[in-house]
Amino acid sequence: MRACAEAVVERRPHVTHPILVATDLIDEALKTVADTNPAFMATADKAAALRELATLESRLAELRMRILADADDLAAESGARDAAGWLADSTRTRLEDARADLRLAVALDRRWQTLGAALREGRVNTAQASVIVHALDELPDEVPTVVLERAEGVLIEHAGRFAPKQLARIGRHILTVIAPDLVDEAEGRRLAALEAEGRRRTRLTLRRLGDGTTRVSGLIPDASATRLATYLEAYANPRRDVVDADPTIDPVPCLPYPRHLGDAFCQLIGALDPKRLPVHGGDATTVVVTIPFEKLMADLGAGDLLGSGTVPSDPHTDARAGESITAAQARRLACNANIIPAVLGGDSEVLDLGRARRLFSAAQRRALLIRDRTCRAEGCDIPGTWSEAHHWVTWQSGGDTGLDNGVLLCSHHHHRAHDPTYEAERMGNGDVRFNRRT
Repeated sequence: MRACAEAVVERRPHVTHPILVATDLIDEALKTVADTNPAFMATADKAAALRELATLESRLAELRMRILADADDLAAESGARDAAGWLADSTRTRLEDARADLRLAVALDRRWQTLGAALREGRVNTAQASVIVHALDELPDEVPTVVLERAEGVLIEHAGRFAPKQLARIGRHILTVIAPDLVDEAEGRRLAALEAEGRRRTRLTLRRLGDGTTRVSGLIPDASATRLATYLEAYANPRRDVVDADPTIDPVPCLPYPRHLGDAFCQLIGALDPKRLPVHGGDATTVVVTIPFEKLMADLGAGDLLGSGTVPSDPHTDARAGESITAAQARRLACNANIIPAVLGGDSEVLDLGRARRLFSAAQRRALLIRDRTCRAEGCDIPGTWSEAHHWVTWQSGGDTGLDNGVLLCSHHHHRAHDPTYEAERMGNGDVRFNRRT
């Protein structure tokens, strides 16, 4: 080591800061083992070297982050956004990694100094330090400082026995260990915050892929996910009564579990009772299948599935993807009260959709959907299931509530139809053209 120090003094005599002297010493020491072949190391020496090097890496990382936390002047001098930006550019490393290091460095420097000292002494590695900081930062604001300090100490102690994953699990329940009297109230607030965040982030998207399938993806609250998983399990699990009736029957074919859940999801949708769903577009939530009578009775043929436009398609696929089903599927759906089969005659005349009433009835609403399919405003493709039934000649003006006097318009164009600053013209093909009055 003395030889290394002498080499440093000889190579950089102007270097006086202890940190720079230490980095030069480390560099010189590494040069002395640059050509060492680990293949000739004893097993015990390899184990000792790996443990010591891991500790040294953590201690070096702490030193680097300690400097990084106080390197705002570097960013100001170079015009970088922050010290992390300067570091990433100067050392040609990933900006994301530099930003993560800066966040940890600031946390250790400004709030969790005891943890920083443990990292500096090699009692905690950087991965454990990140987990501990996250656990401590997640504790409620009203937790007293003395409790926070105790939690920091307990987690540092546990770092000597547990890896980051297990340490994170302990961190999530640290108040139970050190302050059980605060747990109920704090945990209640934490769970309420998580539930609110879950509702805020809830998303669901459907995208037709053009190959007969639709991709469903989203984020839902944990409680709803648990309920969904429970319901799907009811369909995906083997049926004991089937096995008891005939032991030779395999109630669940040997398929991947995600396939079972996918099939179960389809069965769950088929079991929904439309009478318990909210009114949608003037009608109970309903899927309408239109198919000519001769195709319905044939072994081959296809029908149109109205409402499919509510599911967007990939722009690179067929625009009609998902709009048709086989006649066999239509016959099966016709047996389900949730599906309304609209059987058409030779001229596509609706043969049976119910009696007309004074106001647009559910049957008339379905008839308009079959005829118009989308909002009939010129150039608008909002699905008919999202549109509203509009009297072309208003009721107040003597217009009746018949199909000839009805047209589907989306909410935007329905407002335009009643806006006196616009005039609406019904085209020969049934579309409606709007123009601002001059």
